[in-house]
Amino acid sequence: MPELIESPTQVAAVGEPPKIIDEYVGAVNTGAEQVSIAYMRSPSGWSEPGQRSEFDEYTLVLRGALTVEHEGGRLEVRAGQAVHTSPNEWVRYSTPGPEGAEYVAVCLPAFSPDSVRRDPE
Repeated sequence: MPELIESPTQVAAVGEPPKIIDEYVGAVNTGAEQVSIAYMRSPSGWSEPGQRSEFDEYTLVLRGALTVEHEGGRLEVRAGQAVHTSPNEWVRYSTPGPEGAEYVAVCLPAFSPDSVRRDPE
């Protein structure tokens, strides 16, 4: 039988100014360990430290643009586009544009704070 997920759980975000993360599926909201699905809203000027995660992350930008720095350069991911980052690949996410961004992130396996190694701030 299908299971309705009535609402997300807001989880703490890293970076400044603060962004909002609503997890619909994952360790926090549903106990799922195999996948995380989160809706994120980051304001203009938001950035977080670089990181190497132990999971695949697929990010679909719904509004605005997300900047993804990586060891080979930088990508601008705009509304209607998506980006995939592989496990242990160094990346740094930010939304320097004037409108910030809204996006959905899918992590396989599910995100946990222990599965992300962040650069020192």
